[in-house]
Amino acid sequence: MSKLRDFLPKRFRESAPKVAVVRLTGAIGMSQPMGQSMTFAAVAPTLEKAFELKGAKAVAIIVNSPGGAPVQSHLIYQRIRALSEEKKLPVLAFTEDVAASGGYMIACAADEIYADPSSIVGSIGVVSAGFGFDRFIEKHGIERRVHTAGTSKAMLDPFRPEKPEDVEHLKKLQEHIHIFFKGLVRTSRKERLKADEETLFSGSFWAGEEALQLGLIDGIGDVRKITREKFGEKVKLKLFAQAKPSLLGRLFGRGGAAEAALIDPGAVISAIEERALWTRFGL
Repeated sequence: MSKLRDFLPKRFRESAPKVAVVRLTGAIGMSQPMGQSMTFAAVAPTLEKAFELKGAKAVAIIVNSPGGAPVQSHLIYQRIRALSEEKKLPVLAFTEDVAASGGYMIACAADEIYADPSSIVGSIGVVSAGFGFDRFIEKHGIERRVHTAGTSKAMLDPFRPEKPEDVEHLKKLQEHIHIFFKGLVRTSRKERLKADEETLFSGSFWAGEEALQLGLIDGIGDVRKITREKFGEKVKLKLFAQAKPSLLGRLFGRGGAAEAALIDPGAVISAIEERALWTRFGL
């Protein structure tokens, strides 16, 4: 049975092109009920819905992240690539304030990456940071008691003096992750990279214009500007928002009634760690 729109002139039958938009914001892989964080489990359903948008010409991923857990970053990267190939849809990434470290890894899942001139891009490296409290507890007469099965089980315990062999082990682990990260960027950017590896993979980061010169991104522009250039002035942007935790969950961690009496200390620590990540980029 014919629909009414089939009898209309062609100019009235043609629908505006659509682009699905997903915002990926926050530090990656951190338990952050009081703020906004990214995990694979949290963003995967949103990505699935975006790629299911009927009639979509592309999927735009807006990234605003200082990085975080490498495994969570890679899982999100993989899901974006898998969905792109399965649905035969190109992916465009747009960086906002920052797409650094794991945030840049996620952006690399796109076929093209765009940034604002003031966006911070890069930080292709691996970092581990913490505090040493061994002198503090010694000064205050606190005895640390740790019992393990396995000589390395308490490796890098912040309440014990740092051991050179433990640091060496950590550096080897970081190097392994760094090699993987570099390979992913090479595979994604290919011949578009325009600088030597010592520069690109030093862990440094750059503003949008310089990132463009280095080949880390493909252009300068926001999602509205670029999608209009690619798909026409009438393109429709459909935003798919990530589900947010409940108010109780944001205030009291996991949100269970028994836990509502006290603010989750883990959430407080995560908030401090995330704040440190953003502060590294002057944000």
